[in-house]
Amino acid sequence: MLLAVDVGNTNVVLGLIEGEEIRQVRRLSTDRNATGYEYALRLRDTLALEGAGTEGISGAIISSVVPPTTAALREAVRLLTGIDPIVVRPGIRTDLPILTDDPAAVGADRVVDAVAARARYPLPIIVLDMGTANTVSVLDKNGSFLGGVIMPGLRLSMDALTRGTSLLPQVSLETPKSVIGKNTQDSLRSGLLLGCASTLDGIFERIEAQLGQSATVVATGGMSGAVIPLCRHKITHDPDLLLRGLAILYKLNT
Repeated sequence: MLLAVDVGNTNVVLGLIEGEEIRQVRRLSTDRNATGYEYALRLRDTLALEGAGTEGISGAIISSVVPPTTAALREAVRLLTGIDPIVVRPGIRTDLPILTDDPAAVGADRVVDAVAARARYPLPIIVLDMGTANTVSVLDKNGSFLGGVIMPGLRLSMDALTRGTSLLPQVSLETPKSVIGKNTQDSLRSGLLLGCASTLDGIFERIEAQLGQSATVVATGGMSGAVIPLCRHKITHDPDLLLRGLAILYKLNT
């Protein structure tokens, strides 16, 4: 069984994958100050909670956008399993042509998402990953990674708005009742959620215009479920896209 670890700015996602099947998915909060031993204890307890344990793990791979945490998670996996995990970084085999100014600077999460999307969906593809930041990655009709768009995520936008004003409160990210909010909370929800959806629709339209054709749009990430229903584009929701990409990259590199 493969242990796939996705380290994001907010959460660490653990996936236990057997063959093509993702058997378990667990989330931990990302702690940049935690040591390898501390992460090992958290991973052990999280996996044991559902009776999974670590005995059946025969391989491991890590994707991370938080460099201080990468080393700690790598040590944690070694302590728990005795396996030195593969880390997604420049030089790893991806079979993905990256046509950006500096391919080594493309985030590991965007590369893994692109690898999975190319294997699962018709080209060209627009991949939306919604987390602390929202990233949009574009694969052309030949399966090459062209680049994309990076913008603030929903919670980051809300935090910036409420920190920068005196009277605006934090709100739950529920679907607004209407575009025109009748109170401050609903007005904020409308601005955050419908504003994000409208921005994404506009970005998708501009990308397709640049490509000269329509594209498959695939969305993943923890916040995607709240926004996709509000978009006017047809979007396929694939919450496990990154874990599937990690499984593909593990096979390519072992």
